[in-house]
Amino acid sequence: MTIPPAAPRNEAERHLEESIASVREALSGLRYGNVSLTIHEGRVVQIDVTEKKRLKPN
Repeated sequence: MTIPPAAPRNEAERHLEESIASVREALSGLRYGNVSLTIHEGRVVQIDVTEKKRLKPN
């Protein structure tokens, strides 16, 4: 039996949970690259994903 996560108690916790979900989504399927977070006043305001494509040498 799994216990569902507790509902966020306030706006800050809700934002944190949404931010974590967005970071997970950015990481899913990424094989090579970078994920960069921009934080403003303690809140995630931007997520940049740079994906690198590896080419085989000729």
